[in-house]
Amino acid sequence: MKKLLLFAALAVFGMGTSFAQGQFKIGANAAIPVGDAGDAYTFGVAADFAYLFEVADMVWIGPQASYFHYFGDDVEIDTGIGTISGEVEDAAFIPIAASGRVGFGEAFYVGADLGYGIGISPDGNDGGFYYRPKAGYNFGTVGIIASYSGVSSDGFTFSSINFGVEFGL
Repeated sequence: MKKLLLFAALAVFGMGTSFAQGQFKIGANAAIPVGDAGDAYTFGVAADFAYLFEVADMVWIGPQASYFHYFGDDVEIDTGIGTISGEVEDAAFIPIAASGRVGFGEAFYVGADLGYGIGISPDGNDGGFYYRPKAGYNFGTVGIIASYSGVSSDGFTFSSINFGVEFGL
């Protein structure tokens, strides 16, 4: 199933390059794990790839893929008879999503990504529903972006607050 989703995402990106009115976006983000993930992970990094088409004045949509990597923390668990300490294994996701943005003026925009976050690591990470509301400001071909991302699966949500930079090609 994971290979099928990855193949579908690559096919969509491949078809997207044949449309001249689109714009390719590449981004890099720093992530602060919060909620369920904040207890076991310290920091994260992410890379984003999107191809957006302007479908109406100041409205863009298109396929998007990312890679999120979260670094595990050293944890201590009180068992009642003693303390157990250990290190949490790093976690990684490949979200594949539809991305949408609405512009306000020439530079400011809000948007969201919705799709599926494929769980890469640790073992047993099956992934889940991926969502990411975002806001950004473009300074020409370079922009800054702030977002909240989450992958929900089996009652657990792996979420983070993200800050980054985005380049339009």
